[in-house]
Amino acid sequence: MITTSSPPAAPYGPRLREAVQSDSVTPLIGVFDMFSASVAAQHYDGLFVSGFGFAASYYGLPDIGFIAWPDMVGFVQRLRLAFPRHHLLVDIDDGYADPETACHVVQHLAAIGASGVIIEDQRRPRRCGHVDGKQILPLAEYLEKLQMVLQARGDLVVVARTDATDEGEIVRRAEALAATEADVVLVDGVRSAEWIRKLHAVVGGKPLLFNQIAGGKSPRFSLSDLDELGIRVAIYSTPCLFAAQTAMDQALARLKEDDGRLPEDSVGVAGCLDLLERNISRHGPRA
Repeated sequence: MITTSSPPAAPYGPRLREAVQSDSVTPLIGVFDMFSASVAAQHYDGLFVSGFGFAASYYGLPDIGFIAWPDMVGFVQRLRLAFPRHHLLVDIDDGYADPETACHVVQHLAAIGASGVIIEDQRRPRRCGHVDGKQILPLAEYLEKLQMVLQARGDLVVVARTDATDEGEIVRRAEALAATEADVVLVDGVRSAEWIRKLHAVVGGKPLLFNQIAGGKSPRFSLSDLDELGIRVAIYSTPCLFAAQTAMDQALARLKEDDGRLPEDSVGVAGCLDLLERNISRHGPRA
């Protein structure tokens, strides 16, 4: 018998805010489609809707500004229906260009049950935070957009992100972001534990988020490392996407080598259906 799951004890934004303000680090796993989210949800209580992963999965394109906000909102709506008790932090890039659009998107996400958003200070054409060639908006222009988003957010957690790379500018922006009503500050591409300590010194107790991506510019810290460094949120942007690419490439190479004979040691129909039927149970009973 398939049973319904009870709703969360508190609204989504406040639940994530409570986790962020606790004394331990909260990990959020980057997912790129409903299937990867179904796998990740078995292991972690928090999901991160990665722009990198969504651009790759939905469009087959790099994360340089192709995402259309209705596509992202539709994806988050499907996620929330399937995973009513998980944290859902959503990467909305630069708010999809202008402040008015950013506010509109944030209001949509709040209405469909997102837990929070990350909004960056990049200028278009934007780039992944861990690659070269990023350009940033004038600080005053970004702060104006951020302030509008904060007024429109409802109870969403808002992560203010800077992609500055110059050391003096990083400090200046981190201090300015911490002075706003944003819940969390993210300096993307942080390259050392020493820099995390520097940031703590300028954000005045505001929680810090650390973004980890394989092959990126930041060190490969463990959760214990990050906890000791005072990080309160750790997002893993692409573990599912990169694992899928690796596994699919290896599986298809093996299939070719074995003259098209399917392997006996992989997930089969029963295992896949078992995973997917859990999502039906979260929706409610079948007719």
